[in-house]
Amino acid sequence: MCKLTVFVGIDYHQDVVQVCIMDRQGKVLANRSVGNSVEEVAAVVAPHGSEVHAAIEACGGAAAMADALVTQLGWVVDLAHPGYVARIKQSPDKTDFSDARLLADLVRVGYLPRVWLAPFALRELRHVVRYRQQLVAQARSNKLRVRGLLRENRAKLCDVTPWTKKWILWLRTTKDVGPESRWVLDQLLGQIERLQSDIVTAEKRLEQLTADDPVVAALLNQKGVGVITAVTLRAEIGRFDRFRTGKQLSRFCGLSPRNASSGNRQADAGLIKAGNPQLRTVLIELAHRLKRWDPRWAKLAFTMRMRDKKGSVIAAAVANRWVRWLFHQMQAINQAA
Repeated sequence: MCKLTVFVGIDYHQDVVQVCIMDRQGKVLANRSVGNSVEEVAAVVAPHGSEVHAAIEACGGAAAMADALVTQLGWVVDLAHPGYVARIKQSPDKTDFSDARLLADLVRVGYLPRVWLAPFALRELRHVVRYRQQLVAQARSNKLRVRGLLRENRAKLCDVTPWTKKWILWLRTTKDVGPESRWVLDQLLGQIERLQSDIVTAEKRLEQLTADDPVVAALLNQKGVGVITAVTLRAEIGRFDRFRTGKQLSRFCGLSPRNASSGNRQADAGLIKAGNPQLRTVLIELAHRLKRWDPRWAKLAFTMRMRDKKGSVIAAAVANRWVRWLFHQMQAINQAA
């Protein structure tokens, strides 16, 4: 086996992967398609070098393969940011052959836009967090369909807060809807009950998974942060020390304003379109609680309100500054995590 250092670009697909091997001078030693297994990838690379620096474009399943290449073969493997890699391409054409070669070349010259490779336990936690988010979205969608059916039938709503027990009892007994609408309403209400039960089960599972997690415990000590907020932050952010500054963390969460300046025109264009939308939603909801319960953030909200800022802008600003503040609070916890 050759002991030279080689650079490997892997274009990942579910059934096969394209593997490009490059030496330090940029010469392509091999570029071929193999089966999606660590053994087949290793067999292609082994004749060319034993010191391997590899890159895989982040996508579904890529993290698991990268983890396997690191643990089983001892390779140095980085996940590449697919959006930034696409911008680097100089050709509008897309082939597995050229994609693998580009990844190998980027890791060779040190220009690879990297994505953090989360450990296995954290990736598993993300699955449960996102499963709960899907359940909540389905329940919300069904509730909207119920309200839509009531509007279609011009049902006169009773003077009770929606989705309370009394309101649901009225909904099950009202005669203001047609027979087929009644059947659909009963089906939707049954689905909502099952979804709410599944949500409770998922939340209990999340509590069990994070019972001994020092990061979650530290987050729960912050004002306004509940279990779902803490677990979502833990799952999506992972380690706070992988960010250099609070501003960088805020941009990752999608809470920083996007600059849209050109020439003499200086303007903001809303929040940046980046990050996990569910993570941003959780933080915006937290900001609404903080500006009511925490004097520090309530003062900021009041100051912005006096400047005629909209409520959505105020919530985004509070969330942005809270995340930057949290970055510094969590530094002492990073080593324990």
